[in-house]
Amino acid sequence: MSWNSYIDTVKAYSRDATGKEHIDRACIIGLDGVRYTDDTHPSSLKVTQEEVGTITRCMKSKDFNVFMTSGVKAETIKYNFLREEDKKIVYAKKKDQGSLTIQATDKVIVIAHTAEGAQQGNSNGGVQKICDYLESVGY
Repeated sequence: MSWNSYIDTVKAYSRDATGKEHIDRACIIGLDGVRYTDDTHPSSLKVTQEEVGTITRCMKSKDFNVFMTSGVKAETIKYNFLREEDKKIVYAKKKDQGSLTIQATDKVIVIAHTAEGAQQGNSNGGVQKICDYLESVGY
């Protein structure tokens, strides 16, 4: 199975009771910086290699000072760091650009984008659900 199919899965997990998906783009990267999903998927979050490096360093070390001082960058957009939870989840937001939910498992990081006006809470739930599944199968 292609890792790109997990993009569709995490988007589906973000649906609300009306069927609206709140995640519009997502990607999965390894804690080692390797990309598991690629940019060929139409809903891929297209993070640069520099952004991958920064995100993996912060998530692996559980040190979020870079995010706190410099923001969280994805697709060359700088999002404001909102908070972290349990040293494995990061939330960020940029006015008129939407928000990010980033969650690490033992081996991978799921990064999901929520469009402006959609509900980040639904996206957070979708990311949590895919991370729970990935952890259950050893990732």
